[in-house]
Amino acid sequence: MIDLTTAQNALKDAYLVAACNQLNTKTNPLLAKIKQSTADVYGKEIIKMAPVGLNGGVGAGSETGELPTANENNYVQFRTTLKNLYGTIEISDKAIRASASGNGAFVDLLTSEMEGLITASKFNLGRMLYGDGSGKVGTVLSFDAGAATMDSVKNLMEGMVVDVYTEDSKTKSGLRISYVDRTNKKIYFTSTTTLSADDVLYVQGSKGNEITGLGAIFSESATLYGLTREKNKWLAPYIDNSGKEISDGLLQSAVDFLEENSGSNIDFITCGSGVKRAYQEYLACYRRNIDVTELEGGFKAISFNGIPVVSDRFVPDDTMYLLDTSKFTLHQLCDWEWIEGEGGRILRQKAGFPAYTATLVKYADLICEQPNGQAKISSIPSTVTNPFSAKA
Repeated sequence: MIDLTTAQNALKDAYLVAACNQLNTKTNPLLAKIKQSTADVYGKEIIKMAPVGLNGGVGAGSETGELPTANENNYVQFRTTLKNLYGTIEISDKAIRASASGNGAFVDLLTSEMEGLITASKFNLGRMLYGDGSGKVGTVLSFDAGAATMDSVKNLMEGMVVDVYTEDSKTKSGLRISYVDRTNKKIYFTSTTTLSADDVLYVQGSKGNEITGLGAIFSESATLYGLTREKNKWLAPYIDNSGKEISDGLLQSAVDFLEENSGSNIDFITCGSGVKRAYQEYLACYRRNIDVTELEGGFKAISFNGIPVVSDRFVPDDTMYLLDTSKFTLHQLCDWEWIEGEGGRILRQKAGFPAYTATLVKYADLICEQPNGQAKISSIPSTVTNPFSAKA
């Protein structure tokens, strides 16, 4: 007979392994490229020594002259707190009892709940990877007839629960999105509410608590990993917002700059869907074949000089990142685990409700040890000029 003990054992063994594999390798192509490690984790913090520049003990001299003076490597200390990443499922007591007499029904119940949890977790992990750590998912432009018109709906999805902040003060919490009108950039909620222009939406409880994504590395914030940008100018990545059309020359200029000035080896390019379409159009203009390559996790990508180029929904349509993924590490206290209560229980009754909850957790943060070895090109037009159109 199926009972809570059986459910807990299934979640702890079979379902946990599947969840880890899905979240670590299937979330998106970029996360699949980034190494994950428990190194440099000290208590609740990540403290990483990052090299800066060259060893100073090298030089040429005469046959009998003094040897070069030894100068050790230059290091700086990156410091950040482990971020708490959670995912919770809820199963009603009635559902458990209804499936108790049949293994098939019980498996279907757990599988359905886990699939929903993994889908939601993959969406939020992908969003955080490109975010700035703030948890912000959009700003309200106007509110009318129960719908909020947003500056962007890229980070929003039906079912998402958000908090609302007005001038940095939380004014509403636990609002659940019922529908996202992506054509008109409007969102609707499951409950009646009223929002105002300039209200900012954050994922529930996440304000300031998310991982340090690409948005933070390329931001104009005063600090990064506990270091002041003004005093550590080498932290500045390559940024081109000239608004030039996409071309091999534009990409090669960024790659050459990074190789020559920071020793980077760009191995991954990610962009918004608008930029990807523009690049495909550019290749078509020059009658060039579009090479497709398969990446880790089963993802497919076109390529530039052998470097995969993938589009991601969380990258702005006019933006492209050129990355040396060997310089990124997702430092973690542990891989995804279930939070266990007294006696090792995973499923716990929700206080005051006839339901049981289980929570996946991962304590981690993303560190790029060489921010100046990464590039961002923005304001890229979504179309390209065909140089042969006048001759056609």
